[in-house]
Amino acid sequence: MDYIRETTDIRITEPTVVSLGKFDGLHEGHKLLVETMLKKKKEGLAPVMFTFDIPPKAILNGQNPKVLTTNAEKEYIFARTGIDYLIEYPFTDQVRSMEPEAFVRMLTKQLHVKCIVAGTDFRFGHNRTGNYQTLRALGPSCGFETVVVEKKQYENRDISSTFIREEIQEAHIERANLLLGYEFFVLGKVLHGRRLGRKLGIPTVNLIPPEEKLLPPFGVYVSRVLLDGRLYGGITNVGRKPTIEGENPIGVETHIFDCDGDFYGKEILVQFLTYLRPERKFDSIEDLKAEMTRNIAQGRTYLETYGRRGL
Repeated sequence: MDYIRETTDIRITEPTVVSLGKFDGLHEGHKLLVETMLKKKKEGLAPVMFTFDIPPKAILNGQNPKVLTTNAEKEYIFARTGIDYLIEYPFTDQVRSMEPEAFVRMLTKQLHVKCIVAGTDFRFGHNRTGNYQTLRALGPSCGFETVVVEKKQYENRDISSTFIREEIQEAHIERANLLLGYEFFVLGKVLHGRRLGRKLGIPTVNLIPPEEKLLPPFGVYVSRVLLDGRLYGGITNVGRKPTIEGENPIGVETHIFDCDGDFYGKEILVQFLTYLRPERKFDSIEDLKAEMTRNIAQGRTYLETYGRRGL
């Protein structure tokens, strides 16, 4: 997969099928778009996922929304879908002010578009005045077909990134994973910690996610870790480690089952499976160790019956 970003000077010469959107988390609704694109791939069109480098709402509404997937995580997910191009287009003042027709004509010229796949809720262009009907109207003169995909629902609600964020913020991890179609995860490189876990006989690895990354509520979760191509069980604490003295940054700290070593600098992927308890301050390090030992036992029991396939 070609990952194109930080440039508006894009020229794809082969005919393409394009889907446009935020694509924050490749959830079950997005997968319908991908499946449609892959059918077009068999007809000779190269699939292109087109998104912007900054969520448009962040600029238009002055918001700073947390994301389900960072740019690096988005690349990781889409590289495994079978699409040929992931484009992260700069959301410049020029693009932001484009009327729908001008935007579509720019897009079709740069990407050699022969088909656009869109959901029924798709909006684009200045003041979000364009929609799938606009695409259908412009298609004949611009030389592309428009395929409209109905929204996928769960319990009479459209599956969306907003829906999934709500579930994660309530620590409803299993429900969020069902909507995503995969385990919610954090991807990053292992940083040095204080090595307290190793002194307790319960070594941990530490990640500090980017500020824009959405995290579940502070607490302990059953998790799995993808490390060096292998999946391991574990338990993960999200938070500031209040039992440890000093000002601690918000981090993701994981004890990996049946795996020990110095993983500093290695890239790992931590999947969240279910919530165990809130983060809290313990009266002593010994109390913390006792609770961690109990959580490890809970995690192992959960994983024994957890049959879902990882990423």
